[in-house]
Amino acid sequence: MEVIRLDRVSLLRRTQEEFSYDLKKTILSFLEGRYRKVAKKLVLDRIDFVVNSGDKLGIIGANGSGKSTLLKVICGILQPTNGTVRVKGNIAPLIELGAGFDSEISVTDNIIFYGVLLGFAHDEMVERVPEILDFAELQDYALVPVKALSSGMTARLGFAIATDVQPDILILDEVLSVGDESFKNKCKQRMDKFWNENATILVVSHDLNFVKQSCHKAVWLDQGKIKFSGDAEEVVDYYLDSVNYS
Repeated sequence: MEVIRLDRVSLLRRTQEEFSYDLKKTILSFLEGRYRKVAKKLVLDRIDFVVNSGDKLGIIGANGSGKSTLLKVICGILQPTNGTVRVKGNIAPLIELGAGFDSEISVTDNIIFYGVLLGFAHDEMVERVPEILDFAELQDYALVPVKALSSGMTARLGFAIATDVQPDILILDEVLSVGDESFKNKCKQRMDKFWNENATILVVSHDLNFVKQSCHKAVWLDQGKIKFSGDAEEVVDYYLDSVNYS
């Protein structure tokens, strides 16, 4: 069954230079006759692909190729400039450290809030709190606001919640690279469980061996375009041949 479909999805975004161009500078440049249109970059260019229920899809490519942006579009964090995105089922995105958390409220409240947003009952999430805290190794931080956590703690919390609630679709952006070796091993064991079940998983990773061994399919993004897609092993080999040749 089809759970994700992207049809000719494109995204224009302001450049980093323009993001840092504040209102005062904009007004001054306008008054002095130096105002110029906001520069935009085509980050995704006519992306088409389909993900079926139970697929494990790896997304690979060089830094800046649009991989993380693509995940954000699928999650609804970013709206495409053109094209359509269709998603069936609830998504647990693990894209950026702390994304989706309210930094002012406690770890416990964030666990409950996150789960409710994914469609789970409030009482069910309250029951899940001790197990999630235990996995994230944050039992002593249950009542601490998230803003007091280190980036590593925040990453552990996000991973623990997203993988405990068992969403229809799990989206991961290099999250297996966070934390110490002990926590990485815990993550791998939990992910192995997901891989053996019917969860649909999209993962951005620079670990090409992981993509080859763990994903059914892969997509290679290059400058916002799909360069190649298909069987994971074939896509990775094609990507490596291209990189080595250049």
